[in-house]
Amino acid sequence: MTAPTVTRPGPDPHGVRYRVRRFGGDTVSLRIFPRAIAISAGLAVLAIVAGVVTLTTGDYEVPVPDVLRALVGHADGGTDFVVNSLRLPRLLTALLVGAGLALSGAIFQSVSNNVLGSPDILGFTTGSATGAIIVLLVLRGDATQASLGAVAGGVLTGALVYGLANRGGVAPTRLVLVGIAVAALLASVNSFLITRADLADAVAAQVWLLGSLNSRGWEQVRPLAAALAVLVPLALAQRRRLAYLEMGTDTARTLGVDVRRSRILLIAVGAALAAVATAAAGPIGFVALTAPPLARWLTAAASPPLVTTACAGAALVVVSDLAAQRLFAPTQLPVGVATSAVGGVYLAVLLLRQRGRA
Repeated sequence: MTAPTVTRPGPDPHGVRYRVRRFGGDTVSLRIFPRAIAISAGLAVLAIVAGVVTLTTGDYEVPVPDVLRALVGHADGGTDFVVNSLRLPRLLTALLVGAGLALSGAIFQSVSNNVLGSPDILGFTTGSATGAIIVLLVLRGDATQASLGAVAGGVLTGALVYGLANRGGVAPTRLVLVGIAVAALLASVNSFLITRADLADAVAAQVWLLGSLNSRGWEQVRPLAAALAVLVPLALAQRRRLAYLEMGTDTARTLGVDVRRSRILLIAVGAALAAVATAAAGPIGFVALTAPPLARWLTAAASPPLVTTACAGAALVVVSDLAAQRLFAPTQLPVGVATSAVGGVYLAVLLLRQRGRA
């Protein structure tokens, strides 16, 4: 392979296109985005630093060298239990849930061409909550069964929203409006079920609805990691289709995109990402809403920067969970409280920007 030669930049001003000549004589085009790579690395470092602080602080302080020894299996029994059985599963759940929700938000915002088109607003996380609550309060299931109920609820909600919005094609505006209506309906169902439950069950369900990483263990990490190992590559493979869909239906068709099939696939992947993330930690609000615009703003990308978005979501959940644990110690707040605060600030900024444009 000869040395690559730089040609003119692609549509993204921050990308540089390389043409690389292979041994067969043909050339392939490779586009590098230095800014996106740098931002993704910075967000990953932020998540790692917050994760290290999470592993070392708490009621039982563990120095960084002891944490490293525990991770490689050379710590004493007490340190090994605190790090590997209590704190590490919680940290990994936060990273995976943040990445999954952020990717789901990026997909739905691109499909709906609306910054408010996240699974929170469209009702997918609410549907997951409904499935879990039905299992917990009506069927008297355990935590594992509730997680399965959350996945089923999210997927069925996605099918319901798509079916109601599909009238000769899924118009982005109709998708958002139908999603908001379904979310409101399911929220009322959740409230009704909680009011009819016993006090202890109602309190447990309400805490779960806030989104919490408390008491998360390897039984949540393993299935979540397995699901994301399938869903994340599927999402990343659709980056070009997302960029085309954002240009509008007619433009996407002109570029050779099967719009109907692409939307069905993207909605299915996005709903599944939101469902498995919600099943692991409850409906952690505003991560899917805020992470994609944050990634776009940081990278100034013309198309959805999915890798950067996943890093932003992971960092947001890890930092929020650390704040929820330490700001009011020894009381540990659900991480959803912290992310909701961040989301409230984001919505306020969004309203101010829209007012300024008006």
